[in-house]
Amino acid sequence: MDAWQTAEDIRAGRVSSVTVVSRALARIHDLQPDLNAFTAILDEAALASARDADAAVRRGEPLPPLHGVPVSVKDHIWMTGTPATNGSLVLRDFTPTEDAVPVARLRAAGAVIVGKTNNPEFCYRGFTDNLLFGLTRNPWDPQRTPGGSSGGAGASVAAGMTAIALGTDGGGSIRIPASFCGVVGHKPTFGLVPKEPGFKGWKTLSVDGPLSRSVRDAALMLSVMTGPSAADDLSYPGPPVSDYVDAVAREPDLRGLRVAWSADLGMLPVDPDVRSAFAQAVQVLDGLGCELVKAAPATAHPTELWNTIALAEGYSSEGPLLSSRELMSPGTAEIVEAGRSITGGQYVDALHERAAYTRVWAEFFEQYHVLVTPAMQLTAFPVGLQTPEQIEGRPVDPFFDDWCTICLPANLTGMPATVVPAGFGAGGRPVGLQVIGPRWADAQTLRVASAFERATLWSAYEPTLRDRTRAS
Repeated sequence: MDAWQTAEDIRAGRVSSVTVVSRALARIHDLQPDLNAFTAILDEAALASARDADAAVRRGEPLPPLHGVPVSVKDHIWMTGTPATNGSLVLRDFTPTEDAVPVARLRAAGAVIVGKTNNPEFCYRGFTDNLLFGLTRNPWDPQRTPGGSSGGAGASVAAGMTAIALGTDGGGSIRIPASFCGVVGHKPTFGLVPKEPGFKGWKTLSVDGPLSRSVRDAALMLSVMTGPSAADDLSYPGPPVSDYVDAVAREPDLRGLRVAWSADLGMLPVDPDVRSAFAQAVQVLDGLGCELVKAAPATAHPTELWNTIALAEGYSSEGPLLSSRELMSPGTAEIVEAGRSITGGQYVDALHERAAYTRVWAEFFEQYHVLVTPAMQLTAFPVGLQTPEQIEGRPVDPFFDDWCTICLPANLTGMPATVVPAGFGAGGRPVGLQVIGPRWADAQTLRVASAFERATLWSAYEPTLRDRTRAS
């Protein structure tokens, strides 16, 4: 069951929260040695919260939307009394004394937090490994990465440990694991979900958002986390929260929507198996009544612009930690150091370039309701690699996740993007469909993703976990 159905059953008394949470914890403990998705498992606190949830049901109290439902939270995200190490030995002793706003709002919505999930050091990478907690593996193939940086979250949802998970996305960090692990991921409009208090890295790029078993779960999670907060100066009022839930309750009918599609944004390498799965996904959308047009914004390659902003903001956050660089994972200190040479003037120039880039995308969406693309340009690559050597025969720059390029426009522009399972590529590895929309059109991207999900069977597929042997 997804979280939506589980919450309904708990409120109706058909199942207890203690039963649901106990099963989630048992699943986590069973699979943790093989997948290493979690950094902390909160057995006692979770079961205490579940008992309180069941008592509220018995008392007949009004119950919130996620009452008694287990959820995981990414290690990077601050949570009272539980370590937030950001995947780094340098921060291994840091424990926040307050919740980030989305964590507090999930609690208020009745969710039961069962643990924290793994991410790469400082969330800098699109795979999940670090010296503190080690390597996280993909449930579809333990010899492959689940992606990152919300890799533990993606693996936990794909493996059925929890139906929903809270992740972050500054350069694809929700959408990469969603695609690689065959689950749903939603990168919200920037400012829609407050993310403070927390680590200060990637202040203008990163957002907090859901990974889930179903699109309606992503919409449900989003509905309880949105809205401005005094804790986050870059959070803003958005559409009514009912819009998100209403958007996924409709039948799969996209008549009246003008949908642009592009396999590569006109410039990017995309592996043939991903192109094939994407072409089939476009055919499914064609059958849902929308007007399909092959088109993409005429913008420059985004990597250099994203790098300038990300490296400058990363150095501001992690630069002071370079005195402990001997504790950092291989390659991390070099990424932090790369931001040192970016001047204030260069950073402000990049912000102006970003504004021009964003304008092109905004004008594009005056003509189209959404743009659909592959979620990733390739399927999950083997563990132990920091980057694939090539995509579609073109070499990949090994410095800083040059293989995640199709994710970057949504972070640079602040646009929402929803990823939904769209089939399988070589070796049975999942492929995702990305639905991008203009700012504040989260309900629209969720609507299109939900219609696609209802018209296909891909979201019902689960990994068999047949290979439970960890690599030596």
